[in-house]
This record gives sequence, C-alpha cells and structure tokens, in this order.
Amino acid sequence: MLIAQKNHTYLQAVPERGVVNTVLVVDDSRAQRRILSSYLGRWGYVVFEAASGGEAIEICQREPIDLVVSDWMMPGMNGLEFCQAFRQLDRAHYGYFILLTSKSDKAEVAQGLDVGADDFLTKPVAGDELLARIRAGERILRMERELTEKNRLVSSTLAEISALYDSLDRDLVEARKMQQSLVRERFRDFQTAQVSLLLRPSGHVGGDLVGFFPINERQFGIFALDVSGHGIASALMTARLAAYLTGSTPEQNLAIRSNEQGGFYPADPSEVAAALNRLMLEEMETDLYFTMILGHFDRFSGDFVMAQCGHPTPIFQSTDGSVTFFGDGGMPVGLIPNAPYEDVRLTLSPGERILIFSDGVTECPDGGDGMLGEEGLAEMCRKVSRETGNAFFDTFLWDLNDYNKDRDFPDDISAILLEYSGQNTR
Repeated sequence: MLIAQKNHTYLQAVPERGVVNTVLVVDDSRAQRRILSSYLGRWGYVVFEAASGGEAIEICQREPIDLVVSDWMMPGMNGLEFCQAFRQLDRAHYGYFILLTSKSDKAEVAQGLDVGADDFLTKPVAGDELLARIRAGERILRMERELTEKNRLVSSTLAEISALYDSLDRDLVEARKMQQSLVRERFRDFQTAQVSLLLRPSGHVGGDLVGFFPINERQFGIFALDVSGHGIASALMTARLAAYLTGSTPEQNLAIRSNEQGGFYPADPSEVAAALNRLMLEEMETDLYFTMILGHFDRFSGDFVMAQCGHPTPIFQSTDGSVTFFGDGGMPVGLIPNAPYEDVRLTLSPGERILIFSDGVTECPDGGDGMLGEEGLAEMCRKVSRETGNAFFDTFLWDLNDYNKDRDFPDDISAILLEYSGQNTR
C-alpha cells in the first residue's frame, strides 16, 4: 500500500510531456517488466516490452522509441551490448538510455557510460526514483530536440543564403562582363599618338573606369574615374558616368562642343568637371563621389590639357625614362558645391608620354605595413620605360604583383598610357 500511495503521489506530479512518449522496457524477468510497465503506463507513456536484447533491437527498428529502460544482466545480448547496438541504429532523434543494474563498482558504471548509457538505476527500482530519472531524460531530450530544430533552421537558412549568394555571384560575373565592355578598346593608334588602357577590378565589379574618345581629326580625349567605395553601387555609378564621356557628339559627350560649321572641338576639362560636380550634387541622389582626370590631346602639336579632380597626380615621362609628377591636385567631383577646377597644360615632344594611375596603384601594399607610394611608382615606371603600349602594362603588372607578394590587390587597378610619337601629317 505504501508503494501504491507513493506512485499515486508522483502520478499527479508528472509534467506535461511532448518529447518522451514511447518507452521500451527490456528485462528477461517478466515480473520486473510488468512492474516497470505498470509505473510507466500510469504516468501516461506508451510502453513496449522486450524479453531480450535481440527482441528489443527489432522493436527499436520499427518503432520510434524515445526512452529505454534496460536490465544490464540478460542472457544472450546483455544490456551493454544492446546499448551499443541501440546507439548504432539510424534514428531521427537521440534516444535516452537508462541501465538497470545491481552493480555499484565505479569501473563498471564507467563502462556503461562509455558504451552509451545516459543514466543508471539500482535494482530493485523505486517508482519515485524512476520518475525522477525519466524527468531528467525528458529535459535532456527536450534540449536535444530544440537544438536539432535550431540546427535545421540554421541549415535551411544557410541553404537559402547560399542559393542567394550563388545567384548574386552569377549576376556579379555578368556585371563584371558588362563593366569590362564599357572599355571596348584597350589600345588605339592615332598615328602620331597611341593610347593604352588598364582596368582590373579588385572584386567582381569596381568603381574604376578609364577610356578615350575621338573629338576631331587632330584631337581626342581621355578620362580616368575612381568612384568612392567598392562593389555594385560604385560600378553602377561608373556606368552612368561613362555615358557622359564616351560618345562622339556633343549630345552624347559632355566633353565635346560643336561650332557653327558643324565641327567638333573639346570643352575645357575644368568646365566639364564643374558640370559633373553640379550634376552629382543636384540631380543624383547619392552619397558617392569620384576622383577624375579628364583631358584632351592634340596629336599634331603634342598639346595636352587636363583637369585633375582629386585623382592621383599624373606622371610625365621623358625620352630618357626620367619621370616628373605634374598637376594641381584639385577637389573630387560630387563632394563640395561649387568646387573650383583648373586646367593644367603640358606639351609633349616626340618620344615623351603621360601616365595616369588610380590610387589602387599608389596605395598597393608591399605584403606588410608599407605601400608603393609616389616614389615607388616613379621607380617602377623608370624600370619599364623601354616598354610601350600593352607590353608596358603587362610588365608593370608583373612587377606590381611581385611587390604585393602575389596577393590579391585590395583596390581596383586602372591606368592610362598616352604616348606621343610625333607629327607625321596634318
């Protein structure tokens, strides 16, 4: 009567369950199985019984058993062997395993834990202790279920993110192709002058752009842009700016003017820079700005006129390979209202040339804490002074990669090489 009263007391205290619904009782003693099953049935569990480890495995293979209460000493497959076999089953969730034993030796208990048992009960089993161990098992299984569900959600979310990144990556690859197509020609021979271009984004897309455009029979324009930031927003801005500078008529290109005779002539680069500055600040809703060098060159006289708008200072290279930086610095475009811009003029003699680089070159790291800087750039240009055209950039990039210890460039790399070979006809 005392046992029945204790069981009745704990029956009323059983918490609402959800993680443990089915319990398997394994014991070669039918009487012991009936006692345990009686407890468990009163507490509302669905109970399965097995007289041996082999029979228990068969039940576990066809039924979703949440918790096992198994005797240690059984003929044939004992409790330890059954526990090992239970742990090797392909199960959707973890199963809690309580081993019944009369053993109290610590080494034997350790052996049971080692093969996969979660808890122990000493025979004969008291109802209150059995319920307490099942409650402990429920807490552990509840945490396991919650963790499994969270892992499932994380895995599902990661799969969705991965799919989005794959889609974005494909779009960025196409965006890079489109951005590269903005520079349709990397080299143009204007007979007495040649223009070579270099454009290498640090990622899929970048904020740098270089280009040239014919103006009339004797003059052509060049431009180098570097939009602040990196990535898609900067790339979209370069594409929009390219539309203002790549056309061959005044309707298409802000840097070209027409006269009364229907001919074309270059606009002052400083005026174009001021117009772009107003456009950026008044019409474009963006926090981006850009640096720029915009200029035009007379292939007969060698006259070069440019506006420098915060872009790295260009290099003049003479026929002996020596270099000189020239320019007035200037303010970036789209940063300050009514920023002043000035035209800078330079006349080239045959064999001389102009080099324009983005800050991705001057700020190229040396693999440590240093960077190339203007002095390093000047030395690199002197080193490859005998190279011309695209061969110049091929050799230059080789040296720049070597300086950077063959690491990825942290910023976009862009450059213009304007070479003057001399007048041959008018």
